[in-house]
Formats: sequence, structure tokens, C-alpha cells
Amino acid sequence: MKRLLPMRNLLAALLLSSTLLAPSCSKSSEDKAMSHTSGEISVRAPSASAGSAVMMPEPAMTADGALSKQDRGEEQYKDYGTNPWVEAEKDRLSTFAADVDTASYTLARRMLLEGNLPVKAAVRVEEFVNYFSYRFPEPAPSTPFSVIMEAAPSPLSPGRHILRVGVATKAKVAYERKPANLVFLVDVSGSMRGPDRLELAKKSLRILTENLIDGDTVALVTYAGSSRVILQPTGMQRKAQILSAIDELQSGGSTAMGSGLDLAYEQAAKGIKPGAVSRVIVLSDGDANVGSHTHEEILKIIAGRVKEGVTLSTIGFGVGNYHDQTMEQLANKGNGNNFYIDGVDAAKKVFQEQIGATLEVVAKDAKFQVDFDPKLVSRYRLVGYENRDVADTDFRNDQVDAGEIGAGHQVTAMYEIELTAEGKQSGAPLGGVRIRHKAPDGIKATEAAFPMVGGPAVSFANASADFRFAFATAAFADVLRGGQDADHWSIAQIRDLAKSAAGESKDRREMVSLIEKTMTLTGRTAQR
Repeated sequence: MKRLLPMRNLLAALLLSSTLLAPSCSKSSEDKAMSHTSGEISVRAPSASAGSAVMMPEPAMTADGALSKQDRGEEQYKDYGTNPWVEAEKDRLSTFAADVDTASYTLARRMLLEGNLPVKAAVRVEEFVNYFSYRFPEPAPSTPFSVIMEAAPSPLSPGRHILRVGVATKAKVAYERKPANLVFLVDVSGSMRGPDRLELAKKSLRILTENLIDGDTVALVTYAGSSRVILQPTGMQRKAQILSAIDELQSGGSTAMGSGLDLAYEQAAKGIKPGAVSRVIVLSDGDANVGSHTHEEILKIIAGRVKEGVTLSTIGFGVGNYHDQTMEQLANKGNGNNFYIDGVDAAKKVFQEQIGATLEVVAKDAKFQVDFDPKLVSRYRLVGYENRDVADTDFRNDQVDAGEIGAGHQVTAMYEIELTAEGKQSGAPLGGVRIRHKAPDGIKATEAAFPMVGGPAVSFANASADFRFAFATAAFADVLRGGQDADHWSIAQIRDLAKSAAGESKDRREMVSLIEKTMTLTGRTAQR
């Protein structure tokens, strides 16, 4: 019998295997090489003068770029660096995989509300931007996608412009979505003990169960020192039995995720059938000892089950030993989503308000390729999506894994760009975007092109409220992660930009308060 893999070996395996989860090979070393910045764990920054960007000290790093454990207990994060500036004349194409995860924003929110600055390596710009909802027109009958491209002068960097590329799918009401056969795989090890871990996970599962409909089924599997099936696949006509099984979960013991996955997939396989969704939902702090499987074996198992029709999503809980990288990688490989739950409101957002998008995929292996007109755009940088980079030559390589988009999901990407002399004068569209994807059960991909309609707005103030808020969100995240291009940006000005575009949205107004919290933590005043 194999011994359980020690925690330190799991971390090493995760780092060594990170390339397995990359959507593709990297860009050319000249134009698309990543310019890496260090991650860090410090929870407080030194005081700084008003209006300057948040600067945080660097932590101890291991040789491969991972964060040292002693910096924040047993927490684990991965620094993916920041995208470089690219000259459009040399490479007019920016290609990346879709990402609709939001764990990074929710985790940062928890840290800030507890009085700590978020870990730089935990801040992924796209997950901040995609946490919020934006307005989109209805998709055309010929495509599942609604696309928006808009640009305006940057309010933070004179001489530069901002470009927003937004893609959305149509939401489905409950009776429209496919039946869901779900397996809740719950970590009940000792590390999950506490009101913000297993108890919050149980509340989250109750919310999800209460929002399921006739035709859906639920199975419940737990893992700790050993794994067991608590509940066989059970229909909604026996909802009380499902809720009772959830309520009885208790924590204790070590963690062996591998054997839990085996049992969960056994239960999920029972629900594989045409016209139905089969998904494993892992609820954990990610502090996982893989048990009798190596990490590479787990990744292969997850990828193989995806081909058989079972996807996997991860839901994170707790701080102090949270393994962000593990949870993100498992979800990426499982063609699912990665969320972090910091309270009941977050659980309601994921499992009630967005349940259709959370459960049903409408486009798999989705890739975006933004095509800039080099006559109008001098250079550009994609703000975020560092771990979703796809080689331009792999855009039409349908063997390359990409991202998944659910029903009602929205994907937004923000660019900083510099215009040519002609671009500054013409006011013409700056380019377009191509989307390539497969149907949920499809093998062959289809592709559609969406040109930009109209040129940049004459001023930032003339841009839409969604555009202005999305930029403020991206700018806030870029400052929090210590982005080099954001080192001169005023966080007070970012706060004002967000506030002016927040409207009455509870989520948007909350982000404004988080920016103000950041200003307080860094000794900032309201001055610019």
C-alpha cells in the first residue's frame, strides 16, 4: 500500500506540473515573453504619500517562484507575472482562453475586510473584473455570444487609451437549463473545522440544493483520512434527505483528496446521459494530501473524466492555510469554475443568482483573439489573463485546451493601448475579436468574427458606466498586485472613478468601500 504523499511533496508536484495546466505553449520570447513580478505575503504595507500606488514588501521566495510557507502559514499562491507591452506592427494578435472564475476577488475582499492587504500573487485582474455584471445586447441568432468592444482615453495615463472587450452568453431560466447530476465532494478533514469552512460549506450546499429543480440529482461524498459515499444519487423529490445528509457532516482527520475523487467520479458516472449535465463540485480549503495518487495522476484522471462527460468545479473556503493554486488548477483541468466563498452572500451569488452559469456550460474550449489594426494601434498590453495565454498559432489548434463559458456568463478583458499618429486622428475602429469554441458536447470547433463598431470615445467621461467601472476595477487590481505600469496611478483617483460609475449596485458600491479600506490600510488620505 502506498504511503500518503506528504504536504511538502504535493506542493512541489503542483509547481512542477503547472505546465500541464497551461492552455498552450507561450508566445515568442521576443514579443510575448512574460515579464514576471514577485509575489508576496505581507499583510500590511508601509505608509505612503497620498495618491501614490500601493507598494508592498517582497516575501521570501523558493527557487521556482513559489511563496515560502512561513510567509502566511500554509497558504499557497502562484505568481504568474504581468503581461508585457507588445508592438502591434510585430504582433497584431492577442490570444487567450476564456476565464470566468471570480475566486481572486472574493478572497481579496475577505483579506481587506479583516484588515490585511491581499497577497499580490493572489490578485488576478480578470477575476476582479469578471466578478461584476455588465449590460450586453442580446446575441444574434447565429451565435451564442454577445460582444462589446469600446475604447476611451485613459484617465490615469495621459497619452494612452483603454480598450474593453466584453463577451457574454444568454442566461437561462430554471426550466430552460439541462438536468444537473451533481456530486458534492466535501473535504471534512481537520483543516476544515470552523464556521468559515465546513459550516459555511454546508450552508452553501443547502443554498444550492434549495435552488435545484425536478430532474436534478445530488450525491454526497466526503474525504478525510478515508473517503466514503454519504448519499447515493438522489432526486429532488427526496430533498429533505439531501439536506439532512448535508447537515450531519462533521470534520476530523487528515486529507486524502485522491480517493475522494475516485468515489465522486463513480457516482457522477451514474448520471452521464445525453441532454444532462454531470459535474463534481469540490468544497475544500485546498489543503489536500493527494493520498494514493500523485498530483500528475489526479490531473490525468480529471482530464480523462472531462472527455467522458464529467466536469469539475472547485469552491474554496477559509484562510490561514488556503491553497489558491491547487483549487484554481483543479478547476481549470476539470473544465469548471473556481470560486471562493467568504460568507452567505457569496454563496447566494454563486449558487442562487448565477446557478445557471455555474452548472451549465454552453461553450467549451473558448478562445479569444483580438486583432489590432497596426495602422491605428502602436502597442498594447492585456491587463490580466497571464495564466490563460494561448499562442497565436494555437488559436485554430482544437487540441489545445482553453476555457469554458456557462449560460449567462460574462467575460471581460481590459487593454492599455497607445495609438499611432493616424489612430489619434482618424477615430476609426481599432480592430476586432474572433471567438473560437466547441459546443458543450462537440468535438469540432466553430469560429466567428466580431468587428469593433465605431472608434474610441472622445473622453473617458463619455464612455459607458460599465466601461468606466470595469477599468476602475482592473486598475484597482493592478495596483494591489504591484503592477509596474500601475506604480504611478492614484488609488484615490481610482476610487473616484469607481464611485462615479457604481450607481446603485450593491456589489459595485462594496468595491468602492474596499478601495477606501485599502487607502486606510496604507495610511492614505483622500488627497490625489
